[in-house]
Amino acid sequence: MKAITPHASQTQPADPAETAKLEQLAASLQRRVEGDVRFDAYSRMLYSTDASVFQIMPLGVVLPKSEGDVQCVLEHANEYGVPVLPRGGGSSLAGQAVGAALVMDFSRYLHRPLELDADARTLVVEPGMNLYSMNRKLKRHGLMIGPDPASANRATLGGCVGNNSAGSHSILYGMMMDNVQETHVWLADATRAHFLDVKPSAVPSLAPAGSLEAKIYQGLTSLVHVNAEEILQHWPRHWRRTSGYALDRLVPPLSRGIQAEQLYLDSPLVPDAVRYRQDDHLNLSRLMVGSEGTLGVVTRIKLGLVPTPRHTGLAVLHFDSVIDACAAVIDVLDTEPSASELLDKQLMDLARAQPGWEQRLFFAQGDPAAVLLTEFYGVDEREVQAKLDRLADRMRKRKWRGPITVITDPAQQEQVWELRKASLNLLMGQRGKHKPFPGIEDVSVPTEHLAEYMTEILAYCQLLPDVPSTAVYAHASAGCLHVRPLLNLQSARGVENLGLAGEHSLALARKFHGVMSGEHGDGLARSYYNETLFTPQLYQALRDVKSLFDPQGLLNPGKIVDAPLPTENLRFGADYEAKAWHAEFDWSADHGLAGAIEMCNGAGVCRKLDAGTMCPSYMATREEKDSTRGRANALRNAMANRIPEEELWSADMYDVLDLCLGCKACQSECPSSVDMARIKAEFLQGYFDRHGTPWFNRLMGAMPQWLRTGDKMGGSLLFPVSNALLGSKAGRAVLNRLGVHPRRALPALRKGKAAPRPPAGRSQAAAEQPRVFLFVDTWSRFFEPAIARAAFSLLSKLGFTVETNTCLPCCGRPLISGGQVRKARQQAERMCQALGTIAAENVPIVGLEPSCTLTLRDEFPDLVADKALAQQVAANTYTLEEFLDQFAWDDLNRSQKDGASVWVHGHCHQKALVGNGPTLSVLSKFGFQPTAIPSGCCGMAGEFGYVESHYDVSRAIWKDRLFPAIRAMPQDAHLLASGFSCREQIRHFEGQGKTPLHLAELLDGPQQPRHNGASVAQP
Repeated sequence: MKAITPHASQTQPADPAETAKLEQLAASLQRRVEGDVRFDAYSRMLYSTDASVFQIMPLGVVLPKSEGDVQCVLEHANEYGVPVLPRGGGSSLAGQAVGAALVMDFSRYLHRPLELDADARTLVVEPGMNLYSMNRKLKRHGLMIGPDPASANRATLGGCVGNNSAGSHSILYGMMMDNVQETHVWLADATRAHFLDVKPSAVPSLAPAGSLEAKIYQGLTSLVHVNAEEILQHWPRHWRRTSGYALDRLVPPLSRGIQAEQLYLDSPLVPDAVRYRQDDHLNLSRLMVGSEGTLGVVTRIKLGLVPTPRHTGLAVLHFDSVIDACAAVIDVLDTEPSASELLDKQLMDLARAQPGWEQRLFFAQGDPAAVLLTEFYGVDEREVQAKLDRLADRMRKRKWRGPITVITDPAQQEQVWELRKASLNLLMGQRGKHKPFPGIEDVSVPTEHLAEYMTEILAYCQLLPDVPSTAVYAHASAGCLHVRPLLNLQSARGVENLGLAGEHSLALARKFHGVMSGEHGDGLARSYYNETLFTPQLYQALRDVKSLFDPQGLLNPGKIVDAPLPTENLRFGADYEAKAWHAEFDWSADHGLAGAIEMCNGAGVCRKLDAGTMCPSYMATREEKDSTRGRANALRNAMANRIPEEELWSADMYDVLDLCLGCKACQSECPSSVDMARIKAEFLQGYFDRHGTPWFNRLMGAMPQWLRTGDKMGGSLLFPVSNALLGSKAGRAVLNRLGVHPRRALPALRKGKAAPRPPAGRSQAAAEQPRVFLFVDTWSRFFEPAIARAAFSLLSKLGFTVETNTCLPCCGRPLISGGQVRKARQQAERMCQALGTIAAENVPIVGLEPSCTLTLRDEFPDLVADKALAQQVAANTYTLEEFLDQFAWDDLNRSQKDGASVWVHGHCHQKALVGNGPTLSVLSKFGFQPTAIPSGCCGMAGEFGYVESHYDVSRAIWKDRLFPAIRAMPQDAHLLASGFSCREQIRHFEGQGKTPLHLAELLDGPQQPRHNGASVAQP
């Protein structure tokens, strides 16, 4: 990528001397660093945000591959006088992962588990390791990492250490600080230190005299002794805290005779996991945790592990007000739960309105104002049930009469926890400029003051002008309150409200002996308040800690101490204005195309690993630009002129969007429902308008119409000739010139009737049967007509009068994916006209190919001019799986099969917009034993996998989870894949392996697991 000058709002005006220095720095790092060094504007822009409201353009980005790279970066930082900012998944909510510094991203390369001692329950790991992925590996040993932040599926362990993360179970396991045993740290002067338990008497011999490490030990010993009494008297009293540096954790070993428990209020609610150790050991790892990369760069972490719970149960307590729920927490804690989490009505209402999330609200009885999700662990089911009964009894005795939903099924409990962990992003998914932005969301107070704090902060937010409502969710059992007033940060009033709410929450935190941050960290959002939160003496002590570790101020400056106002460096701000290009789809529900792109709040759910489908290209490359967040960031910055406006239609921007597979997983797995597949289609249309449409896109877009024309001209003769030509050496060479990978072969055309010719008139018996219209798509008609015939036969056997129309036009799916949206509209208009009568008669339209069928449902209403007609067609359209599940219950129960095992790979569009539920339900009703493969995307995605430049990514996505899952299948199991692209990908890479079946094939007649003899491509 070429170098471009960023907008002045993101950097200082260019100084020739500074520019020359950065160029020299970049060149030197390129020569010496093994990993990736990027100083181009696109890479810098992609790292200018995290999950917070802030944006600052970094100086450059390094993706280190080794500790030697980290040392090299720090040496250069000292030589050139530039700051350094270590970063993990960029899921930080307080802005600690952005700054005008040299960013080191550990998530791409340094993510290995290094040492596991299952007997001692310890783990040594690199900082870029994904927390969720690590827990998956530990599960086989019956172990896990205790802290479980909601961002675990995309957060790195290095980031969790930097933030002192906690999560829902902190009353059981404490915070990250209580689980870190040792750290390997590169100090500001590029020297290495190993922090672990040591006796204070050993301090003088721990490091060479005169070294930075020696000065740190000596300085801290003196600093803590001088300030010990002030710490004991005035340190914030609540245990759930990340504000400031953890000087309180150094008091016991460095101040003999002082009782560390004095640091707490006289409360029985301090978890055992976080009580101070009295073993007279000093461990500076406790200071590194929560330091946000301002004291050193952690490259190895030794963690203590905990056993995975054997049995769990969940009680959902319903309340008429949020305040009542908060007041009940003390009684709930007396029953010794493992967690108790609060959700409010606003969040539950948003979940109800969000595809894929509404079914997770099965636990809500009626319309409560708030619920407490209270969990219990036990060695067996009887112990769990006894604890659940004890909770119910305790609540009844306090004269509480709300309903309780008890959940003991593990799968249902997991659904509830998924909803809880998605709380933030569901809230941020509200359309419009008012959003529940973070700022005061992390205040943490002792639980005995929880109801008082909540009463006062909600009353204050209600008085703020232009704040329509305030959302609440909380780690209630820990007193950590995520209160989020809805603010419009694109207005001066909204920015002012952010500051006002911060000042008031600070006053309340001090009043109730709490802190500004219970787990999200100080960052740019709350560091400014530390000077008031702590006494002048203690704040100076925090500044002295920073000076001891970082004399030149090179490590993530502006965080924890000496910070700017939290209303500076905002991603939006009163002067923010984004100008989108002309859109082809109707984006009015998102407040325009710009509003749809701005829905990305930076939480980085698209960077998760080993789970779900979003984002398949990121899972393959681990590149920020290949995440949904990266793509949204690039487009938004160009539209807002944060990078020059002309960059919107540059080759570099095309490169950022290129690896989006259009899987639509972001539409459901991103709780903000950012539909990057549709956004990409809009972008490609604009890009091709300016640069011309590639021949490959034209070929794929026109192919459905060519096939229909060829069929009319005599497909029985033309199709075999076409197959021979395309399969010949010359034909494959032409395809390669058009962009098709040489190892790919286009699927063979098959001539054959997709359905029997309908009779001239309906018999009396047929007239009494319910009608169904079978939508035979391009792929089922011309490449696999046997599937259409099987569907026709199946539906007929089940008692339906099946109608079809082989003259239907293409739905336009290849045109949409290929960036030819205006042509797709023409196809959609014709399709709607053709199906209008059928839809008006409420005849179900049943499709076989998920992507085509769901195009009618998802795209048509926002593409076709006659919205009423398009919505009517959409409302009557079903996938085969949905239709059979909803309308053929009795018939299915009479059509039992042999109980064979069926492994299901769901098509991406189907999983995103429908889910695997109907497929699994239908298979069960037919007597099969279905298993949903947690396979993510297959990597083909229509024409995506055929493109030469995409082949390696397509293969990497295939290898991630689908390949090992298929290889692990029982030999006698069927493999079901209803997507044509999915079946093509499986056939391409499996060859002699399992042959994938469509649902219609499987259900229409007795099937045995089949193998094919095609050549196999090595995965």
